[in-house]
Amino acid sequence: MPLSRDELEAIAEHLLTAEAERREVPSLAKTHGELTLDEGYQVQDEIIARKLEAGDRLIGWKLGLTSREKQKAMGVFEPVYGALFASTLLPECEVKTGELIHPRVEPEIAVVMGEDLEGPDVTPARALAAVRWVLPALEVIDSRYQDFKFTLPDVVADNTSTARAVTGARPVPAEGLDLATVGVVFVKNGEIITTAAGAAVLGDPAIALARLANHLSRRGQKLKAGQLVFTGALTAAAFVAPGDVVEARFASLGSVSLRVV
Repeated sequence: MPLSRDELEAIAEHLLTAEAERREVPSLAKTHGELTLDEGYQVQDEIIARKLEAGDRLIGWKLGLTSREKQKAMGVFEPVYGALFASTLLPECEVKTGELIHPRVEPEIAVVMGEDLEGPDVTPARALAAVRWVLPALEVIDSRYQDFKFTLPDVVADNTSTARAVTGARPVPAEGLDLATVGVVFVKNGEIITTAAGAAVLGDPAIALARLANHLSRRGQKLKAGQLVFTGALTAAAFVAPGDVVEARFASLGSVSLRVV
């Protein structure tokens, strides 16, 4: 049976409490039974609404499960989507692990929309044409679930593990950029962890952006001019602890770094 409105609200409260108390909880599949993907997004919608009511501000969106390897591992062929809030951004490029549960960091290509983008049927070319700026970025993910173990609807309900984020200070005009070929060197404490390119994100971050616009359209929303979009992780996430310094060095976009305290 579909979950009732009261049940969806109770799950949202459960996850928000875990986030506020920095306390990991078992996956919803263990405590509340198997959710459908749509129910996961309904819980996410409730979390978004509650954060806005509490005074936070929606500044954009993000994608998860954008690599082919992760999709195959989860048995899905569509990324997942979540919201970015003003409280997510780290203006000082410093993340406090005491505010989180078990953070990990991953490099991403972020974009700033130059105009509204509304589905359905948005193509990658149309999506890229709507972008004004491109930025190097690092996302700090922090699942509220024990050991980062969850089902696909679970992670959607948890706003796709969104926690903190930082972008470079110098945006680059999108015009003329081929995001698929933008390379990145991912560095932790001065040592290279791995390298990748924008093509790691569904073959092209423009494809990810188009899928996001079409997903929002199905939920009666659209991408708005000025909104920030994290297009998806280019590499596996790195575990971090106090004292670590993580950096993503992008060709054409510059670098962005994050101190862990």
